Amino acid sequence: MAPTSHSLWSEQGTTPDAVEEALREMLAARHAENGGYVPARVLNMLAFVESEWSGEISNRLRGVERYHASRLILLSHTPGRERLDARATVEAEGDPTPGQLALLRETVVVELGDAHLDDLPTIAAPLLVSDLPTLLWSPHRNGEVVDALLGLAQSVLIDSVDEPECTEALRRACHLVERSYVVDLAWLRSTPWRERIAAAFDPPPMRAELSKITAVEIRHHPQSAIAALLVSGWLASRLHWRGSPLVAHGRGLSGRARSRRGEISLSLSPSPAQQVRGLAGITLHTASGRRIALDRGAGGLRTHRRSPRGDERAWTILGASRGESGILGEGIRQSLLRDPSYQPALRAAWELCA
Repeated sequence: MAPTSHSLWSEQGTTPDAVEEALREMLAARHAENGGYVPARVLNMLAFVESEWSGEISNRLRGVERYHASRLILLSHTPGRERLDARATVEAEGDPTPGQLALLRETVVVELGDAHLDDLPTIAAPLLVSDLPTLLWSPHRNGEVVDALLGLAQSVLIDSVDEPECTEALRRACHLVERSYVVDLAWLRSTPWRERIAAAFDPPPMRAELSKITAVEIRHHPQSAIAALLVSGWLASRLHWRGSPLVAHGRGLSGRARSRRGEISLSLSPSPAQQVRGLAGITLHTASGRRIALDRGAGGLRTHRRSPRGDERAWTILGASRGESGILGEGIRQSLLRDPSYQPALRAAWELCA
């Protein structure tokens, strides 16, 4: 990796306009120093965090910044603080030679207190690059803050797993999709699972089996029932099942959905051995006697299939997991795209939970 260089500005008792002016001056100075320096911009990343966690969140974002260029504005809240302080950094990787370019990455950290919470849009707006889309993220579920800043953003990043109750998680997500494009990390963690299920039924001889599904069993991390609900909602929305509220069954949830051909048994159960958030396994049964199972394993997803004749096959799909840094990076990337399947899955999951 090329060595990095950076310019730093900081000021106590400052204003948003002063911060924006300092950024412009630093960018101009770097470009005057070397014409190959150009700002790395595809979006604004606007994050609101509690100050005790700002270091951790900054490190998480720096871990994906290399692949998702943006201007990062971090609003760091400290209860009782009265003064508005800020620091801005313009960082470059290496020195470009003639004919080459080097990206400049911009980071702004604004330290604010309770007295500034009513003025968050006024504080944040001057710091955004006006011709770029803005992604809003509040990793500690500051719902009122998100609502206050939502007018500045085109997308909002959430993680429904962080909500203590599935009903509240789904209600909050449904509220947000009415006002903005939502990127849900709980949904993105299930991407490899949904891809493998879709691939299993993609061959033409297998497509008729979709209408013959009779049972779905989903195993999940004890605190990730919302992930199982979203996958259930995805199946229901894609296959036109009509859902009804699931009921508690032991430590999990169970119930039925209805298709044109009949009823489908749904079972969502926690897997105590699961160490990471998300899904642990999915099993689908069909009326013809076919069974398709996916389970998290070392190195990837373990796939097991049984045919109607009883023939069995098993193999591992390597590299299915991207880790939490990969999930966050994918979330930022998805804010520039549009996934049309999330909102229908969310609505169907709400029907299963309401």
